[in-house]
Amino acid sequence: MSEQERKQKGGRRYSRGTILRLGKYLFHYKWLLCLALVCTLGSNLFSLIGPRLTGFAIGAIEPGKGKVDFEQVFYYGAWMAGFYVISAAMAYGLQVLMLTISRRVVYKMRQDVFEKLLSLPVGYFDIHQTGDIISRISYDIDTVNASLSNDLVQLLTTVITVTGALGMMITISPRLVLVFAFTVPLSICLTKFITGKTRPLFRIRSAKLGEMNGFVEEMITGQKTLKAYGREAYTAGRFDVKNKEAVDAYYRAEYYGSIVGPTVNFVNNLSLSLISVFGALLYLGGSMSIGDISSFVLYSRKFSGPINEAANIMSELQSALAAAERVFRLIDEEPEKADAVQALELTHTEGDVRAEHISFGYTPDKTIIHDLSFHASSGKLIAIVGPTGAGKTTLINLLMRFYDPQKGSILVDGKDIGGLTRKSLRKAYAMVLQDTWLFYGTIYENLAYGREDASMEDVIRAAQAAHIHSFIKKLPQGYDTVLTDEGTNISKGQKQLLTIARAMLLDAKMLILDEATSNVDTRTELEIQQAMRRLMEDKTCFVIAHRLSTIKNADWILVVKDGEVVEQGTHEQLMERPSFYRQLYRAQFE
Repeated sequence: MSEQERKQKGGRRYSRGTILRLGKYLFHYKWLLCLALVCTLGSNLFSLIGPRLTGFAIGAIEPGKGKVDFEQVFYYGAWMAGFYVISAAMAYGLQVLMLTISRRVVYKMRQDVFEKLLSLPVGYFDIHQTGDIISRISYDIDTVNASLSNDLVQLLTTVITVTGALGMMITISPRLVLVFAFTVPLSICLTKFITGKTRPLFRIRSAKLGEMNGFVEEMITGQKTLKAYGREAYTAGRFDVKNKEAVDAYYRAEYYGSIVGPTVNFVNNLSLSLISVFGALLYLGGSMSIGDISSFVLYSRKFSGPINEAANIMSELQSALAAAERVFRLIDEEPEKADAVQALELTHTEGDVRAEHISFGYTPDKTIIHDLSFHASSGKLIAIVGPTGAGKTTLINLLMRFYDPQKGSILVDGKDIGGLTRKSLRKAYAMVLQDTWLFYGTIYENLAYGREDASMEDVIRAAQAAHIHSFIKKLPQGYDTVLTDEGTNISKGQKQLLTIARAMLLDAKMLILDEATSNVDTRTELEIQQAMRRLMEDKTCFVIAHRLSTIKNADWILVVKDGEVVEQGTHEQLMERPSFYRQLYRAQFE
């Protein structure tokens, strides 16, 4: 078996698995589905009675005599009208039911995806574009929703209508039904061949759209940098490439998918032509009446019409399956590694942190931290300095267990963090990053984000300590002022102060500051540090700083180079000897 054949076979298995998983979502609402099935059966069966009554009405005309039994015609016409009204009412009920089911399925699917996102490790977001993730939770699930609410109804209708119409045609003329013994297999073979070719195209279409969304999200986020460097034309060119790839993938998928409908329509028209010819011969032979031929032709249209419509929606079904596959791939991603079976809760933290011979790399073939060891005593301010790429931020990721070391161990109060629950470990830290994150909500809600029981007095006290209270009071609604998307209605330095106040509000024994004061002026920075020292008494603080002037008063300084702690001590101790730290310090100030 060739590689291509193996991929195709695997793709078919995956499609079947996707259909089964969608079925499980639908099965949650089995009673609504049963009611929808009743509506489908009723609507189509009542609709199928009509052509037979039409034949009876036409049979009320006496051929060659020009006489019409109007009583019979009106009788059958009235029954037809009644059946069609009931059929239409049940079809309406079916649409409402399917919209309800699809809405609930999509709600549950989005809920599952979002909960999965919350359970994924940080590393997943380091290697996947935000735009592509958003595309899966929005566009792909919307595509599935449209298919469930429309295409599924069409398929159910097709099965019932085709089966019913075939049964009625057999009762009218079994010999004339033999025409479909040739045309139906031809339709099935052509449809299967074309959809087999188009299925990979719809997968590519969804993937390319996700790539384009990811690119757009990146460029929108970096608009200021983009304009500052005058890269508008270059970026537009890159977008043109991404856009063309997405459009071309969409065109190829839709183009080849649209071939199915006309192909099946041609076969159905061929079957109608054959029915007309053979029906006329049977009429001349006295085997069929005009009314029977009329009914048979109408049933043949009901038989072939749904097949044609089903063929037309095959492209939409392929698109929905491709979208569902992308959604399920996200749901199937490995969550963050579970806590140990007998993991302990970290309570009454003292803040004594020790790292012993840590080795770590984001990929197994590239180690970033080599045999790193240090000890941070409880209540001390620990500064971590070093050149870019030395492993400072990676060390913070390890302390918070966003990643686990390949070798060595990290101890908090003498307990290996690998044997602690992640939730209790992370709640023991307060963290302020260089990249500020604020959400749409009031200033009070943003500051109290980590403490649901925080009172307004607690929030104000933290804001005063972070030297942001006076700014907040000047705002029209004060602490009730609503921040827009990511706090774009305030300055970057003010956003940084808000995140620092949010960290101060937490009842945490350890604090991590990753370049947290990079967006404030020097005077404010010194004031914040003084406030930090007052508020973080008896708490262990880890500070990553490139500006060495900000960490001169640290209790202990770890100098990291090439993934190892090469020096440690106080500022004075490190400056007294010909150290790497003194080289860094002089490079900045001399």
